[in-house]
Amino acid sequence: MTTVSEAPPAPPGEPGTARRPLRLRVRELLHANPVLGPAAVLLLSVVLFSLGSDRFLDPTNISLIIQQVAVVGVLALGQTLIILTAGIDLSVGAIMVLSSIVMAKLSAEAGLPGPVALLAGFATGLACGLVNGVLVTRLKLPPFIVTLGTLNVFFALNLFLSDSATVRGSDMSSWLLVMGETFSVGGTNITLGSVMLLVTCGVLAYVLRQTGWGRHVYAIGDDREAARLSGIRVDRMLLSVYAVAGLVYGLAAWVLIGRIAAASPQAGIDANLDSITAVVLGGTSLFGGRGAILGTLVGAVVVGVFRNGLTLVGVESLWQNFAVGILVIVAVSIDQWIRKPA
Repeated sequence: MTTVSEAPPAPPGEPGTARRPLRLRVRELLHANPVLGPAAVLLLSVVLFSLGSDRFLDPTNISLIIQQVAVVGVLALGQTLIILTAGIDLSVGAIMVLSSIVMAKLSAEAGLPGPVALLAGFATGLACGLVNGVLVTRLKLPPFIVTLGTLNVFFALNLFLSDSATVRGSDMSSWLLVMGETFSVGGTNITLGSVMLLVTCGVLAYVLRQTGWGRHVYAIGDDREAARLSGIRVDRMLLSVYAVAGLVYGLAAWVLIGRIAAASPQAGIDANLDSITAVVLGGTSLFGGRGAILGTLVGAVVVGVFRNGLTLVGVESLWQNFAVGILVIVAVSIDQWIRKPA
């Protein structure tokens, strides 16, 4: 009987034993850890701007960056929930400003106690989110078109309620201004609004990763039809996602009032674009189903660092917007590359 001997192992470099190409390993690493990309961009940005300006790492400048990031960061957390379901919300800035005007008007002119005015503002954000959710789930309209329309609706309501006039902080309850109060950490002034950003980030990160609701959010963004066939009530889930996002925008309104010590009908109108930028830079896929709240937080810091650093090195506002736009395009391109099959 003839025996068949085992073939000797293939020498290194042959197909049988060759290691996977570096680009594939990098892609798998970024797919499994979406936060790594924005963290690397943030580190590189800090190093470059530190070399470009002696003032960048000054505690006063760091304080300014942290305060600027707080408002956009909270907005971006709500935007993350929408984008994880493969949607998008263009009305975030308008909802935030409308909620801030409701809070300020009820406190300064109607004389309601601060906590009541705050709850009314949160309810306004929640209601606006529900309007978006109902239009998306009941009328089956694309989120882009729905929120593009409600952006104009909410902005018009904002101008109507405010008479296009700013409500001064001195006329409001101190409850509405508390997010602007600061405390010092190592010479850097931290606002309570920044603390609110971290708390909201922690709560949403826990909910998305540790609860059934959060797992359903990812499932819907990954494959809506598969989620429906597995028993998830997709429309009800989407409605709840838009409602929670609206509530988060209400929190952002509180942070905004504290940040500028007033309620302005013109403040934060363009924040929708910055919030989307933060989410995309943070590694959340515009196609849904992949991303992390922590990545959005890092993405918001990247946006703040980038704008601040470019200002310090003398780049005009026009070219700052140009640079941020390039960042977004690069981030989306990388996301598509990561999603390609091996």
